Amino acid sequence: MKKIIIVVIDSMGVGAMPDAPKYCDLPECNTLVNVAKFNKGLNLPNFEKLGLGNIDNIEGVKPNSSPLASFGKMMEISEGKDTTTGHWEIAGIILEEPFRTYPDGFPQFIIDEFIEKTGCDGILGNIPASGTAILTELGDEHIETKFPIIYTSADSVFQIACHVDVISLETLYKWCEIAREILDSHSSQHNVCRVIARPFKGKSGNYNRISSDRRDYSVPPSKPTILNKIVESGGSVIGIGKIEDIFVKSGITQAIHTGTNKEGAELLIKALENKLADEEHLITYKEIKNPPFELIFVNLVDTDMLFGHRNDAVGYGKAIEEIDSYLGEILPLITKDDLLIITADHGCDPTTPGTDHTREMVPVLVYNPELPASNMGLRSTFADIAKTVSVWLGVPYEGVGDSLL
Repeated sequence: MKKIIIVVIDSMGVGAMPDAPKYCDLPECNTLVNVAKFNKGLNLPNFEKLGLGNIDNIEGVKPNSSPLASFGKMMEISEGKDTTTGHWEIAGIILEEPFRTYPDGFPQFIIDEFIEKTGCDGILGNIPASGTAILTELGDEHIETKFPIIYTSADSVFQIACHVDVISLETLYKWCEIAREILDSHSSQHNVCRVIARPFKGKSGNYNRISSDRRDYSVPPSKPTILNKIVESGGSVIGIGKIEDIFVKSGITQAIHTGTNKEGAELLIKALENKLADEEHLITYKEIKNPPFELIFVNLVDTDMLFGHRNDAVGYGKAIEEIDSYLGEILPLITKDDLLIITADHGCDPTTPGTDHTREMVPVLVYNPELPASNMGLRSTFADIAKTVSVWLGVPYEGVGDSLL
């Protein structure tokens, strides 16, 4: 069975896009290079073998004269710098209009409708904020009032944070579904990309988000993606991490959520060993018997969620090194019938001012043990990956992009 594996290292950008100033980002933003420089070098022996050091001047990662993988950078042609926009372009959808953002918070009529339909009696926040800072600021008041904390960021997100000992996960998820319905009913003016459930735990002064119970309620893809084409052609698509949320289950046959990069990497290894069926939390949306080909789509979110948004360049560097250590187990599992693509969806440079995503190009590595490596140069769109999936698996694709092969 032919397989293609796409691993998205969330927010590991590799240099500002030419239009970065339009998004209020500095031309110096370069998540991977700046994280490596901040840490006085990164220890990434497996990435070095693949050829990551050939993409840019990454301290500690030497250029390789005989890399295992083809290497390059990709530009984003969609408008935006968020997770959904990046992943959709990888899958072949180009956004000509960005999702709306809310630098002054959400309109009062949206909040009023949310309060009325959820029966929550009131809310806290309704401001752009760091997800950790707002828990410090409003966590105690939330405990006292039981009002949900609503906040946004430079991305198009309606985030709802609740302490699990105050508001049950079931209730939080229901409130998110209601928020999604409200925003969808006003989508002509308020095309908000994602509603995100942000459960947290802990006590005053030490509140912590629970990554494994986070849920994203996204708008569905505006048209079929390469994932849908695979399923229509009889293949299977396995989403690991938040992939099923990003695509609202469209084009997903099986999925499993993760709480950490460690979980995501270990689940990928199980998928490559054909042992994923043993996982208790694996959800099957469509039973595919004896698929002729398969896409395994993985999002590793720690780099972005835990470290990029928290300006933690040290933690970011360690997270990349952790992924590198798992590559030592993953690469030997890639057969002549498999194609491994490692990339990112945007930037989130923890060394520049602010805690929001940065508008960046992304690295791309393409590995198969029998294919010769090449310099793929600067690609014009993330959708080159969708075209590559189409070519490798032999499924139809009419969108933009050129094959990386």
